[in-house]
Amino acid sequence: MQPGLSADQQFFQETTRKFLDARCSPADLRALAADPAGYRPGWWRQGAELGWTTPLVPEAAGGGSISGAGLADLSLAAFEFGRHAAPGPLIPANVAAFSLGRSASSGGGALAAWLERLLSGAATASWLRADPPGTDLGGASLTAGAGPGGGLVIDGQAPVAEAGADADVFLVTARAGSGMVHAVVDASAAGLHRRRLEGVDLTRRWARVELDAVAVPGDQVLPAPADAGFEASSTSDASGDLAERQLCIALCLQQAESVGAMQAAFDMTLEWTANRYSFGRPLSSYQEIKHRMADMRMWLEASYAITVAAIDALDAGRPDASELASAAKAYVGHFGPELVQDCVQIHGGIGVTFDHDLHLFLRRVTAGVPAYGSPAQHRRRLAGMVAERVAS
Repeated sequence: MQPGLSADQQFFQETTRKFLDARCSPADLRALAADPAGYRPGWWRQGAELGWTTPLVPEAAGGGSISGAGLADLSLAAFEFGRHAAPGPLIPANVAAFSLGRSASSGGGALAAWLERLLSGAATASWLRADPPGTDLGGASLTAGAGPGGGLVIDGQAPVAEAGADADVFLVTARAGSGMVHAVVDASAAGLHRRRLEGVDLTRRWARVELDAVAVPGDQVLPAPADAGFEASSTSDASGDLAERQLCIALCLQQAESVGAMQAAFDMTLEWTANRYSFGRPLSSYQEIKHRMADMRMWLEASYAITVAAIDALDAGRPDASELASAAKAYVGHFGPELVQDCVQIHGGIGVTFDHDLHLFLRRVTAGVPAYGSPAQHRRRLAGMVAERVAS
């Protein structure tokens, strides 16, 4: 995913790639289409053993990154997830692990126990996200009020929650007055209801989750961090900054996945144009095909560049991280579907059949477009942040 990788990072990426090569063939993915979880028992625990759950968690809390830049490390796995259209709750599980990793030491035993299970792969998490006040990215309508013993009472619904149907625990980011609060909610909690949804991706699973006066004990409420790790221009309180960083992490990982899927579709199409002959000539010899492939290559390289820029900014704690994360979403969310649809068209009639493997990557990219805000919503958000910065 990134240039200039260290030997350890290369090993991590290659190990992930080999693991997915062996277990995520197109035939495997099609066989999993009817599986309720989208992956076989033991899959996520094996991934945790490879290091898919720890890069965003400090060593003191049981995690540890490879290079010291945890998001850059994790993006290598996310890219391979996209390149293989692999199953598993990579994004919500890591957003939850990140949040608990920052809070478990000061939040008590319940948070530390959940974090340990998430890091080992023994449990999976989904993330229910409300937008911070003044932000509109299609987040859930979740509100929290004070409960007994320093706890919370949460109401609302999340229309679409990734991995929500089978998650063991939910990280809930809810509005509380003019700020934000964060809590973990056991999937078995009274008042929490979920309904499995159908999606276009063969192995990604979604659910509608409703919370009806769900009581959260005080030891499952994340303490407000003194510093969320970067300067967020759109929020002012520490819990709001944490919500902003959660969003940026999800955006960066989701774009890394989309770029991986775009790469797979492009490589497949490039090989097709070289081997497929029309009127005695390979498709790649025709000027129109050359121009379209050149356009797609430009979109792919630009998608790499903006995604890496956002990841680096977030890892470094730079104040422009939010702007770059939204810019990456706006660009990749627009040109990703364009690229894969062009790949489908270049393949001709066979490309539009469901049996062609291109559809695995078309579905992965398409499912990612509305996730964590649409490209149009992020263009508006980016414009607002730039205007705010210029005015100040």
